[in-house]
Parts: sequence; structure tokens; C-alpha cells
Amino acid sequence: MYASSMSLDHLRRHAVARSLFAPTTLPKALQRLGFVQADPLRAPAFAQDLTLRHRVAGYRAGDLLASYPQLDVEEDFFVNYGFVPRDVHHLMHPRTARSVWPAHRMQQAAEVLAFVRERGVVRPAEVDAHFDHGTVSNWFGGRSRASTQLLDGMHYRGLLRVARREGGQRLYAVREHQPTALSPDAAVDALVDVIVAKYAPLPAASLGQLVGLLLGGGVPQCRGQRQAILQRARARLCTAVLEGVTWLWPDGENPASGRYAVDEQVRLLAPFDPVVWDRRRFELLWGWPYRFEAYTPAAKRVRGHYALPLLWRDQVIAWANLSVKGDVLTPNVGFVASAPREKAFGVALDEELQRMTVFLGLRA
Repeated sequence: MYASSMSLDHLRRHAVARSLFAPTTLPKALQRLGFVQADPLRAPAFAQDLTLRHRVAGYRAGDLLASYPQLDVEEDFFVNYGFVPRDVHHLMHPRTARSVWPAHRMQQAAEVLAFVRERGVVRPAEVDAHFDHGTVSNWFGGRSRASTQLLDGMHYRGLLRVARREGGQRLYAVREHQPTALSPDAAVDALVDVIVAKYAPLPAASLGQLVGLLLGGGVPQCRGQRQAILQRARARLCTAVLEGVTWLWPDGENPASGRYAVDEQVRLLAPFDPVVWDRRRFELLWGWPYRFEAYTPAAKRVRGHYALPLLWRDQVIAWANLSVKGDVLTPNVGFVASAPREKAFGVALDEELQRMTVFLGLRA
């Protein structure tokens, strides 16, 4: 427990400075982040690319997928779907899925596994052409290839891994089992520490939410242990209570330390960037509700289809929807109150838009 001199200003600077570390290499950034959430929407780039561009020197849209086969990283479920370092990936497996496959499905999986092992790397169309599993109902009420759904299930269960993508489509290879030396409790505690290191400082309720997501996706085999996992986590984390909210962060960090200084940059953040991902924390730190509205009917949107929170110093004061027309980036910026009048803000905003232009490979 820290002294009552801790303030929201300290926590805000801590949240920004510890997450927006000095740009480094792609492997080092992925290891430090521990998890990068992926999203299929590209507006104007994928969320994973928008997250990494702030943290990887010279990063360009598409670099993650282009480099993926050479990286020590896996596509997998964690608290959501995305990219995790391989050492984090191994801590979640062997994974026991929520649903048990019937015998005929297990037989299909065994046959597909042998097929993939023989071929090395396969496309879903190859599996479908060889086995002709037919179609099944999908989440959207339509019909999908049964082979595609089977491959998804095999990937989730840790039988297959994503070897690479071509045109956005996942290509699969056999995942070889990699045992961990950690006990089951130590493994899940290490995963919780990845969560805290990525999203701290966290309100206690947000830690509970994230652990729930981990147990629902990353390690469903541990879902009956939620309270014990949270108790162990709270025992090893630092805490402070501000205005009735309990905050937690990794041991050894002091949010009031002067080391957590923020720079003079404007940054346009992905909706799933760790600085803004936690909507509960967002409202506590910045005083207004941010919502991701891509799946909200257009007539009900408040800030736009893919509004990117705009961070200026340690304050999120605005949002921007970006579009590309021809080869030119067009921003539409809205402010929570009014735009800062100081010249430094205008200069910093222009610099951020220029960085975004280069990142997207557009005409400067």
C-alpha cells in the first residue's frame, strides 16, 4: 500500500509513460508488451499495426505479418485474440476447450493432423478439397466450410499453429508440444503478471475483468480457480486506494516517481492500444467515456466508425477518424472540449499526421 499522497495525476503519467516506452526492435517490443491484440478491421491500418507503430522504430503497416514467420511469436487467444511471444503461448497449453468434441469430430481432427504433418503447411482450401467435410452453421447464421471450423478448433486446442498468412488467410502447421517447467498455478500466475505488466496501473475491477477474459479464452482449463488466482495476484501487487477505487501495479514500481515523465508528442492510439483499452480506467483517468463504435449503427455513433483516441502529453483530449483518399491521408478530428491554443499542439499534431502518413506508405 502506498501513501495517500498518490494521485490520479501520478497514475495517469504512470499509465502513459510505462506503456509508451522508447521505440525498439519488433522482437523486443513484442516481448515487452507480452500480447498485442489483433482486429480484422483496417481503418486506416490493422489495430496491431497501429499499436506497434508507437513502440517499434521505423515500423510500417504490415511489418508484423511480413516478419511473423521469423519471429518468436504465435497467433493465439490470450485475453483476446492476437499475438503473444512463444514463451507466453506455451504457458497456456495444453489447453482444454470449453466444449468436448464427439468421437467423429476427434477422428476428423486426427485425420487432418496427419494430413497437415505430411504436407508441412496447408491452406484451409487444401484440407477442404481433400476431406470434403461439408458445411456447418456459423456464428452469423450462415454456412461455413466445416474444415475451416475444424482447423480453427484445432488451432485453439493447440494441435495446430498459424505458420503464416497469405492474403489475410491463416496457413496452418502442426504445433509440437512444448512442456513448461512451471506448475499449473505458477503458469497461470505468470500469465496474470503479463496482463498486469501490459495494462497497469489497473483498477481492481479491471484486473478481475481481464482475469475473467484469460480464463475464458487463454486458459479455460483454469476457469474454476478465479478467486484463488486473484487472491494470489493481489498479494504480490502494489496497491493504492484513491476516491474509493483500488489500483494495482507491478511490485517495484512507484507511480509517483519522476521517472514516469511524458513527452510533448501527439499520439493517435488504436482502440485496443494498452493505454486506452480499459474503458473503466479510461474514464477514471481522463474523465470522459470512450467507446469503440465500428459495430454501432451509423446513426447512433457519437465519435465515428473507427475513432482513434488522441493523446497529447498525458491527456486524451480528442479523437480522430482517418481516411485515405487516393494517396492522401485525411483526418477528421473532434475535441472533448476545445483544441489547445498553444502553438506546440498544432506542431505536434502535424508531426503525428506526418508519422502516420509514412507508416501507411502514403504520399507525404
